Amino acid sequence: MAADEVVCSGGTRNVGIQGAGLVARRGLFEQLGAARVTVVSAPAGSGKTMLLRSWICASDLAERAAWVPVRRGERDPQRFWLSVADALRATAVGSGLVQATTAAPELDGWALVERLLEDLAPLQERIWLVIDDVHELDTAESLRQLELLIMRAPSRLRFVLATRHDLGLGLHRMRVEGALAEIRAADLRFDQAEARELFAGAGIELPDAALTALHERTEGWAAGLRLAALSLARSADPVRFAAEFSGSERTVAEYLLAEVLERQDQQVRRLLLRTSILDRVNGELADLLTGGSGGERILQDLEHTNAFVTSLDAPRSWFRYHQMFADLLRLELRRTAPGEITALHRTAAEWLAGQGYLVEAIRQAQAAEDWALGARLLTEHWPSLLVDGQRATVHQLLIGFPDAVLAADGELALMAAADELKEAPEHSKQHYLDRTDRALESVPPERRARAQLLFGIVRLLLARHFWDLPAAACAARRLGITTDAPNASMPGGNLALRAMALIMLGTTEYTIARFADAVRHLELGAALARQIGRPHLEFVSLAFQSASVMFDSFTPATELGEQAMELARRHDWTDEPTAGIAATALATMLVWRGQLAEAESLLHDAERTLRAAAEPAVGMAIRCSQGLLGLALGRNAEALNAFRSAELFADRLSAQNQFVTIVRGFRLLALVRLGDAERITAAFAALDPEVRESAWVRLALATRQIDEGTPDLAIATLAPVLDGSLPVIWPGRVAEVFLLEAIAREALGDTAAAEVAVERALDAAEPDGAVLCFLLHPVSDLLERRARHGTGHAALIAEIQSLLAGRQPQPAALQPPLEALSDSEIRVLRYLPTHLSTPDIARELSVSPNTVKTHMRNLYIKLGVHRRDEAVGHARALGLLAPAHRR
Repeated sequence: MAADEVVCSGGTRNVGIQGAGLVARRGLFEQLGAARVTVVSAPAGSGKTMLLRSWICASDLAERAAWVPVRRGERDPQRFWLSVADALRATAVGSGLVQATTAAPELDGWALVERLLEDLAPLQERIWLVIDDVHELDTAESLRQLELLIMRAPSRLRFVLATRHDLGLGLHRMRVEGALAEIRAADLRFDQAEARELFAGAGIELPDAALTALHERTEGWAAGLRLAALSLARSADPVRFAAEFSGSERTVAEYLLAEVLERQDQQVRRLLLRTSILDRVNGELADLLTGGSGGERILQDLEHTNAFVTSLDAPRSWFRYHQMFADLLRLELRRTAPGEITALHRTAAEWLAGQGYLVEAIRQAQAAEDWALGARLLTEHWPSLLVDGQRATVHQLLIGFPDAVLAADGELALMAAADELKEAPEHSKQHYLDRTDRALESVPPERRARAQLLFGIVRLLLARHFWDLPAAACAARRLGITTDAPNASMPGGNLALRAMALIMLGTTEYTIARFADAVRHLELGAALARQIGRPHLEFVSLAFQSASVMFDSFTPATELGEQAMELARRHDWTDEPTAGIAATALATMLVWRGQLAEAESLLHDAERTLRAAAEPAVGMAIRCSQGLLGLALGRNAEALNAFRSAELFADRLSAQNQFVTIVRGFRLLALVRLGDAERITAAFAALDPEVRESAWVRLALATRQIDEGTPDLAIATLAPVLDGSLPVIWPGRVAEVFLLEAIAREALGDTAAAEVAVERALDAAEPDGAVLCFLLHPVSDLLERRARHGTGHAALIAEIQSLLAGRQPQPAALQPPLEALSDSEIRVLRYLPTHLSTPDIARELSVSPNTVKTHMRNLYIKLGVHRRDEAVGHARALGLLAPAHRR
């Protein structure tokens, strides 16, 4: 269903303004347009929505107002903020500023708000964000995010918020500054002239005395007056009706039933009652529930007569009932046909499922207490919901099942364990291992094959959550995904599930440096993702393929990385950690090729994606690439800091792997370049024996030995690497092995052997243009001799000599945080650009001022600053906050 839009006479955007009865309430219209923020707060039936719709039309704002109705009980911040972004982009001005965004698992509400702030920073023309039913935002986090948007938005973005009760938004400063306008129930009451205009719009003329009596009895309450207008249109004696009518809330229920429902013919009454179980309805579904026909025409006629029915889309095919009216219809249905309600919910669930409206279908199954149907639908589509970024929705669906049902259904129990891991991850690893084991054992034999697959995915999530890579590899093997065909059969037969499992398996294999296996499974997952139209899965696969293939060949890895970044730009995923891994792979290859300026730009983009909860391998990759860049630019101290930060991610791993060894080796190389003999000796001594004997560490040790004038020791150190007994998985580092041998042979006076070794280094570097080792270990004389004596690498030598000749000492780059910011620190950081004091921030985050001060101290340390304004400036420069804008 498309988001609600605004249609005025002759317009093209719809919020369901149809029929007669709209009143131009100019006094209220002036208040709505005057302040930066306007809050319309009043009970149901006060006319809030109709006021906002008529204001948009009367003020000719249809192309400048973004209309966002909040879903009932909205608990998914991502879905809400995506609807806000869509509505803003639908405005004439916003279409050129707000980037298209697609739902993704890694997106959260905070990130979406930051994107909106960044997109809207250049805003030059005034637009309005109109959010109806804000009270339906059912999470404190969404309200905090809304508050942040209000406080930091450019002044030309105006806010209008309609709610049934006051919101917990910290807008008191705006009230004091005169930037907040408030319209309350008393303001919304119609005066007598407005009541006359309302009736005239409905074709009703009343004598002054009757109008006065009716206005007094309703006290100007909008719902009462609208009900009166409906009844007066059919009354044979309008004056008598006006004298007897009472428009108080107490009597509205009676009139809604008597004057709206009971005056309809039997076909319309049946439709209203039997479709009241739905949040929204269309003609086909209405016909199914009533057993009749013509449902769409009936719904359109009801909307046209303002009978508390509103269309939700421009073609007027989907409708909803006014909440108060829907509540009364459901009460009447329970009174008159209690035995039919369960069957209606079940029928609706089956139709909605067949049409692909899965979340609504599951909720209808739950309302029918058909737990088997609800469980089957959720089990079948759980991976799809996760892939679509609907983790919050999954959480709400799971808590819609009774505890006893969750415990008894093994597949639901498996999903509940994964949900608990995300929502309340305080339990031990053993708690989750035991829980998933019990869940699998409880699954009946006929459903065991599919449950095994769910079990494998949940175990993968569990292992990765606790950074237990051996367990993750074991869980991946249990999935048994070994076929080579992307559409091969699989337990459960669900393509989304298969694609998700393949890509999770491939990314896990990447983290333990099983690159060949990772690429095979990632390729299969990408093929499936394209087949079923899951661009985010394809994006993840391409990014990790690039990072894996890089260790074999740069050319295909570059192509894969560029494809991943193109998808990220197309769907506005560039701030996601997955985009960070793609950008880092591209940047790392550029560093090895000596294209340092381009690499630095890409690493700046990658830095923006780094999260406190990033996978260790992702965090290590970003920091390690930054360290390599530092070495290439001669910023050895900066490189050492980056490698140390990479080791902080490595420390979160439960076992050693090649990534950890790579980082250790590079850190030692940075220490060697700094020439701190004492620290070098201590660092070598602190290494595990297995790491100390690795090829990566031997390269750093050989470099030190050459620097210390002991080339014979360097040759001995490199011997196991040269003879292949200690393999090197990176072509660029293979070239470095031969280059270090050449330098050592030259130092020993063996010129012929040195030239052979440098030729082998050029052979290894040529295919990928991996010249970094020649920048780290310059050998200009050797290269000149090779060029004079004839070589097949003349162009490569010329390029290396050019890079060496043009390399100048580089100024210090903007220092990234010494370690990743925690989620709590990021939340505090987002409030620092505001005028809130420390106690104010503490109240907004529901923590103590001391806690906020602690987070601020940690932020200052990690960002290398001393004051709040410096922290804001540094964070903006690093892309951790949206850029500043003029107010």
